[in-house]
Amino acid sequence: MTHMNEEKVIGIPRAMSFYHNYPFYYGFFGDLGIKIVLSDVTTKQTMSEGAGLVVTETCLPIKIYVGHILNLLKKGIKNIFVPSLQSVDTKIYNCSKIRGLPDLIRNVVKEDFNMIEATLDKSEKNQGLYEFLSECVKPFGITDKNLIKRASKAGWRCYNNFHVMTKSGMPYSKALSYALQGKVVIGNESKEYPISIALVGHGYNIYDERACMKIVDKLEKMDVKVCTALQLSSEQLDEGIQSLGNEKYWANEDEMTGTAGHYLKDNKIDGIVTVTAFGCGPDSLMVERITRKAKQFGKPLLNLTIDEQTGEAGFVTRLEAFVDMLFRKKRASIVNKINIDKNEHNQYTLNTNMIETKS
Repeated sequence: MTHMNEEKVIGIPRAMSFYHNYPFYYGFFGDLGIKIVLSDVTTKQTMSEGAGLVVTETCLPIKIYVGHILNLLKKGIKNIFVPSLQSVDTKIYNCSKIRGLPDLIRNVVKEDFNMIEATLDKSEKNQGLYEFLSECVKPFGITDKNLIKRASKAGWRCYNNFHVMTKSGMPYSKALSYALQGKVVIGNESKEYPISIALVGHGYNIYDERACMKIVDKLEKMDVKVCTALQLSSEQLDEGIQSLGNEKYWANEDEMTGTAGHYLKDNKIDGIVTVTAFGCGPDSLMVERITRKAKQFGKPLLNLTIDEQTGEAGFVTRLEAFVDMLFRKKRASIVNKINIDKNEHNQYTLNTNMIETKS
């Protein structure tokens, strides 16, 4: 139990649910006077240290998560936040690795520290958000329900500000930085991009710059506008899942099936890129369905798989080839349109269905 005069500090690994929930945690813990220490951004060392403690078959995001726990321990942090996010809505579950994170960490990290392992399970009675938040702060001697409620409002404020900015098209890191400063900045993007791509993947795969090798920056340098799940409302994501003839089962299906389903129907999107971690069971099922639907919609699709061995050269080559193909396709459609428009001005157009025309 922490004494009153001791500084209250909680360590949060910069991995897994961090990429979605951090604005909320920042507002919530900050309001209660609990100082957050984040692990450093992912490096090759984070990956290899994490991978060294778990079995080879473990997916990359979990290896990275273990690496971030080790990083916090090196910083001397004794209270580390390892939530067990079982289910985010009635009968909508997270994958077993996310659900069992506290047990996994307990089994592989042998150093002594205090794990704050609050459980959120909306499919069970009495394991909803307030119970979860009470468990988060109990180790710091905070039990006052009114204080916890007030702090949760501060959490939602920061979280909602973040989402208002991402929905306006602001990039993830910029929106996060403004939200943590308590600002809401709605910028209008003046830059026009010739090509738009929907980047489909879980937050921890596409916003961890080391895991995905800065894919967003790379695409923007290739003159491509990148659209992600963050620009969509929950209604649009749910519709996206339905449009792929699917019912929601996995908690993070929005980010995969929902995003792909929405952008496949969007004529402004020229192609889809999925980023998944090697060996992820739920994702492989989702990608298979997305691939089938992309064929039906006639929309180009590139599936990229990442693990700690992924080499940047091959990754970039595939990305460049895909973008190049989209540019060629776009140019061809523009040229065809110009030819059609030219013909429209003629008084008389041959019915060319009947005869062979030389191109």
